[in-house]
Amino acid sequence: MTETERAYIAGLFDGEGCVSCKQVKRKRKDRGDKIYNQWYIRCEIAMTNKDIIEWVHKILGFGWSAEKRYHTKPKYKKQWRWCCGYRDAYSFAKLMWPYTQVKLHKLEQIIDHYEPEDQSHKGQNVVNLEDYRP
Repeated sequence: MTETERAYIAGLFDGEGCVSCKQVKRKRKDRGDKIYNQWYIRCEIAMTNKDIIEWVHKILGFGWSAEKRYHTKPKYKKQWRWCCGYRDAYSFAKLMWPYTQVKLHKLEQIIDHYEPEDQSHKGQNVVNLEDYRP
């Protein structure tokens, strides 16, 4: 993927995208309806242009794309979506971080979820995101 393609996808994402990084309460039926918190992490781009969504999916090489129709009336266009979740959303956040403006804070939440600041005891290298800014 070229830098131009990354910047273009980041622009699409800023304008037509959505980010979710939150904890939701779930019930476990197999454990007597015990309530627990589960992370919901997802990035998506939605628009009516199928070709652009397919191009994004092809260039990124991960996630999934699908048609999504909310209205049954013929006057409404079909909506197409590219989505990714969890570790793929983390990869996407790292790729888009240097170029996004509008959704920068939400992407940083995903990155922080997978790269907590106290990683020194785990023996992992912490990536300084400022090194990736143009």
